[in-house]
Amino acid sequence: MTEAPKSPAQYALSKADQSWVGHSTNLVGLPTLFLASCDFNDAPMPLRISGVREFNPELFEMLAEAATPGEAAQAFLLYMDALFAIDPEQRRETPPGRPRRYRASFLDLIRGWGFDSNGAEGAVLKGWVESRFGLFPTYHKQPIRRISSPIWTTYVEEKMSSRFHNNSIHAQLDLLYEFCQWALAKFFAPGVEHLTLHRGVNALEDHTVFERRGEGLVTLRFNNLVSFSSDRDVAGCFGDAILTVRAPAAKILFFNELLPSHPLKGEGEYLVIGGDYRAQARSL
Repeated sequence: MTEAPKSPAQYALSKADQSWVGHSTNLVGLPTLFLASCDFNDAPMPLRISGVREFNPELFEMLAEAATPGEAAQAFLLYMDALFAIDPEQRRETPPGRPRRYRASFLDLIRGWGFDSNGAEGAVLKGWVESRFGLFPTYHKQPIRRISSPIWTTYVEEKMSSRFHNNSIHAQLDLLYEFCQWALAKFFAPGVEHLTLHRGVNALEDHTVFERRGEGLVTLRFNNLVSFSSDRDVAGCFGDAILTVRAPAAKILFFNELLPSHPLKGEGEYLVIGGDYRAQARSL
């Protein structure tokens, strides 16, 4: 008999794995262990980062007037530029004789992730997931086995780099997530709870695998932020096997079609909040 899924309250009472999965609190109002679980992925709930929509009503008033994804993206970028001055042209408007001030931008982080998800930009993005969703990363340059390990220290140093925290970068990512969720519900996937996404891997052993069943079905743990593709052929370019998952729309932070210019390199690429997933593994 199949075991009944746990409720969020039952996850709140379970502490056995909390010290490894993540923090006991987060900013989305659900137990971290539940967010990390296959039970959440099977029956996802809408997620909202506390206070973001309430403190930015002007953005969502502008978005409500958008008739197309392009208009919505333009409204979002105009709002972000007004709030954070992230437009590259404005960054060049520095008085003569004074050094140009670097303003951290969410676009720079996503572009950096596209080149190397284990670089400093990747650490800041993983740190944002840790802060907002409570989930610890499981990999940064190397597998993270212990919170007190040297690789954990490297991750913490990079995620806290002052280079990326001079322009309210977490607030920028909060708005990006909320805009992404709004756009999925309005234009890209209205009424859809799951998207079928693919990830190329070279070895399942690179992940923590909890269960293997017939026909290539596995249960495994992904990093707290992970790249997928909506195109199976594209995913196949990045490994000897393909993992296919039903990713909750509520766990999507960014995808290339969201904005007119694509900071990510891969076609059909999605940035997805990780945790434990059921996946189908197929060799190429």
